[in-house]
Amino acid sequence: MTFEAWAVVAVLVICLVLLISTKISADLILIGGLALLVISGIVPTSIALDGFSNEGMLTVAALYIVAAGLKETGAIQYVVQKVMGNASTVRESQFRIMSPVMIMSAFFNNTPIVASFIPALEKWSRRTGIPVSKVLIPLSYAAILGGTCTLIGTSTNLILNGLLIEEASTRSLGLFEPALVGVPCAIAGFIYLLICGDKLLPNRSSSIESFRDTREYAIEMIVEEKSSLVSKSIEDVGLRNLTGLFLAEIIRDGRSIPAVGPHEKLKGNDRLVFIGMVESIIDIQQIQGLKLATDQIFKLDSPRRERVLVESVVSASNPILGRTIRESGFRNRYNAVVLAVSRSGERLSQKIGDIKLRSGDTLLLEAHPEFLSQYRNSNDFYLMSSIEDSAPTTYDGAFFSVSVLFGMVILAGTGLLSMLQASFLAAVFMIVLKCTRYSQALENIDWRVLIAIGSSLGLGSALETTGAAVVFAEGLLGFAQSDPMMALILTYLCTWVLTEMITNNAAAVLVFPIALAVALEMGVSFMPFAMIIIMGASASFSTPIGYQTNLMIYGPGGYRYTDYIKIGLPLNLIVGFIAVTLIPLIWKF
Repeated sequence: MTFEAWAVVAVLVICLVLLISTKISADLILIGGLALLVISGIVPTSIALDGFSNEGMLTVAALYIVAAGLKETGAIQYVVQKVMGNASTVRESQFRIMSPVMIMSAFFNNTPIVASFIPALEKWSRRTGIPVSKVLIPLSYAAILGGTCTLIGTSTNLILNGLLIEEASTRSLGLFEPALVGVPCAIAGFIYLLICGDKLLPNRSSSIESFRDTREYAIEMIVEEKSSLVSKSIEDVGLRNLTGLFLAEIIRDGRSIPAVGPHEKLKGNDRLVFIGMVESIIDIQQIQGLKLATDQIFKLDSPRRERVLVESVVSASNPILGRTIRESGFRNRYNAVVLAVSRSGERLSQKIGDIKLRSGDTLLLEAHPEFLSQYRNSNDFYLMSSIEDSAPTTYDGAFFSVSVLFGMVILAGTGLLSMLQASFLAAVFMIVLKCTRYSQALENIDWRVLIAIGSSLGLGSALETTGAAVVFAEGLLGFAQSDPMMALILTYLCTWVLTEMITNNAAAVLVFPIALAVALEMGVSFMPFAMIIIMGASASFSTPIGYQTNLMIYGPGGYRYTDYIKIGLPLNLIVGFIAVTLIPLIWKF
């Protein structure tokens, strides 16, 4: 190898060591490694920056905007509520999330599926107390395994099929041909994750930490008359054992039902009094069929999706002290609605409008974002702070956002538009149809993930252009001699290792011509090699950098590099064993 090739390998090894042994974020390590190659002149700037103009990375950016529309309109929250239900154990929650995701990923691009589910699962985790770190890796792995089952399930399959079409000596793949090996691997992976997922996945979640040293509020919610919650028990609808929140009483027809039992059935117009932390109060408002007891929120002069939740402490000089919230005309005075009041741990039994305000009361308000700048320096309040990610979910526009998603999938799946074109068009429609605001859409883009993806693609390009990847692959496959079975095993190992080091698409493209040359030299069919490349390129379970959905969950799940090795390496071996065993039986040499 040339000096440049050795330098690229050295930088890549340093990046991998730092990713494994430190807590430095993946985006910082990868962009640092790429910058080192550019500054030293080892790799030209144009090649290093290739990753940041890559269609895959730009597609991911557009899909974050699509996911923002699905999130803001409540479409994904609704799906997650239906899918997850009242799952009470880690294994049950993993089963509920992996089953639909694995099926959906066989026909839809898995990136928007994962991008859309992440924020909804974070909210679900806070509500149930099950750490999000227990479900996000299964989410990503289920999407990867499901994608191996059809030709359109992942971009890697489509890229490799394009290479087969261009090569005169090979044939193209059928739509469901990959399922012959993909389905057994997906089933085995599903079973493995269910059995070992709870033990091997870390127990990390910010949800428990967020409930420490925070104020408790009392808030009233009403069961809507025609909602799906009516006639169901408290336990069935998931209102029992909520993290950071408990149901204190039900007010029904003017009488109170305290110490609510798990089998108590809900009725229309029941008033449910919850006591809990502010984060849990935000989450309880996401449950479809429950609405806030106060109707004042509908009288504010801005759409609910544009509002924020604010905590404010009433000062001693506030002109409405000693008067009830209703008497003071709080909404008209401040253009904000009081949702709940916290008073030094005291339980306030009155309705919100009947509470007389005192100095030091902490108010949970729903208001327009301008409320903060308008009253931050006012003498009416001592302290004021907005609550992150607290915009109420109204489910308005959910139909439009889902329609845009399906339109994108149809356009990309039928080949009328490329995935990049379809995702950009969908992102534009999400903004035009007001499923998400432009400013909110930009905030929902995870720039750190994009930096990590672009940097890893840049390192992959450097590995390829300096010749290091080819030397590595040829050396590994050279051990096969004239044994096609050994060549098949080495092809899988080579593709898998490259996938974990660079990306699945780059690995498939690099290994394809080498494996083709080996098959021609041995005088055997190339189809077993083509299928093993598909499975090896998709077997990105041991590192976060090999597949974009693994990178997307890296931060939200609070994962470390070693977490992927711990649970992903056995899955790699399982998938590899099944693929190497079945493929020669189905596609003969």
